[in-house]
Amino acid sequence: MPLYVMILITVIAVLLFSMFIVVISRYKKCPSDKIMVIYGNVGNNKDGTTRSSRCIHGGAAFVWPIIQSYAFLDLTPISISVDLTNALSKQNIRIDVPSRFTVGISTEQGVMQNAAERVLGLRLNEVQELSKDIIFGQLRLIIATMDIEEINTDRDKFLEAVSGNVETELRKIGLRLINVNVTDINDESGYIAALGKEAAAKAINDAKKSVAEKGRDGAIGEANATRDQRIQVATANSAAIQGENTARITIANSEAELREKQAEALKIAVSAEKIQEAQAQEASYAAQQLAETARAQREKATLEADVIVQAEIAKRKLELEAEAQAEQTRRRARGEADAIYAKMEAEARGAQEILVKQALGLTKVVEAAGGDPNSALRLMLADKMEELLRIQVDAIKNIKFDKVTVWDSGTGAGGQTSTANFLSGLMKSLPPINELFEMTGMQLPEFLGKTNSESQVSAVQEETHDETAEKATTADAQ
Repeated sequence: MPLYVMILITVIAVLLFSMFIVVISRYKKCPSDKIMVIYGNVGNNKDGTTRSSRCIHGGAAFVWPIIQSYAFLDLTPISISVDLTNALSKQNIRIDVPSRFTVGISTEQGVMQNAAERVLGLRLNEVQELSKDIIFGQLRLIIATMDIEEINTDRDKFLEAVSGNVETELRKIGLRLINVNVTDINDESGYIAALGKEAAAKAINDAKKSVAEKGRDGAIGEANATRDQRIQVATANSAAIQGENTARITIANSEAELREKQAEALKIAVSAEKIQEAQAQEASYAAQQLAETARAQREKATLEADVIVQAEIAKRKLELEAEAQAEQTRRRARGEADAIYAKMEAEARGAQEILVKQALGLTKVVEAAGGDPNSALRLMLADKMEELLRIQVDAIKNIKFDKVTVWDSGTGAGGQTSTANFLSGLMKSLPPINELFEMTGMQLPEFLGKTNSESQVSAVQEETHDETAEKATTADAQ
């Protein structure tokens, strides 16, 4: 990438970042205790005229750089002490009305615009002085339209008139009236004091008259009360005596009636008691019979349950014992079968290993004999010859001859003595090697010799061969 392209990209990135920072810095938030006034090029009103400012209470707004700016109006209440003196009333009497007003910047939409246009940029004391002038004028105007008696006695009417007039004028500069408190009303002529003294004297006279009237009324009332008391007491005594007599008669009648009713009730109660006692005895007897029947049935059921339970327990016990024995037998048989199988398997593996080893050994012997089975057999027989001879010797070595008596004439068949024939027959009783091989299904190797029949056949063949050769030689000679 060329260098100028990188520089251009860097410059653009720096400009974009700067613009982003500027945009963020111009996004202004308005606190809840202030009014943000945006002035400059803020648009037009609905009638087409140019707006002087835009007021925001709470929230936030974007203030465009260069073409717009902003300022804040403080909503903190302002306390103003108004010491009005020599105010001329409707009666042309000058009075002093010390009071205290509390005002503040209004948050009403139209009134906020007035505040932005008239008090934006003013200091607190300047706003106080401006408000004080308006309040002074309205107080003098209201006092001039009212009598001192109205102002002094009807404070609510006075304060309502002051609040209405002052509120209307304060709204024109963007303020609103929060509270009005009139501390006192005085005049230099002493009119209000005289009104007070007159009212006090009138109140005293009225009080004295009221006291006298009350005293008179009290005496008359006391006499009337005494008369009424005596009359009412006598009437009450007479009525009381008459009432007592009537009450005694009533009591006597009531007592007689009561005794009569008590006797009747006692009679009825005794009868009812006896009836209830009989019914209770009958019910008790029936309940006892039912209880006995229930008890007998319960005992029978208990006995049957015990027998059945014992039988079931014994039956279950026998079943469990049989199942346990069967399971034990099955497990023992399974264990013995497993043991036999394992033993047979081990023996089979052992026999297989022996056969495998013997086969390997025989293979090695054949390999040692150069691959010739006969040579291998010679080697094996040569190795076992001594053992075979030892077995034949062991067959007769334990024969004991404690005493041998020979009666021999000295002659026998074939020119041998009987003793020689006996020993020869004894040796012939041993199985020869060729018979051992035939018993095992094998053939005696030629290097160990031949049987008598084979020797005779071989001898005959050799004699025939010699005669044939002799004849052939004779023929050739002739």
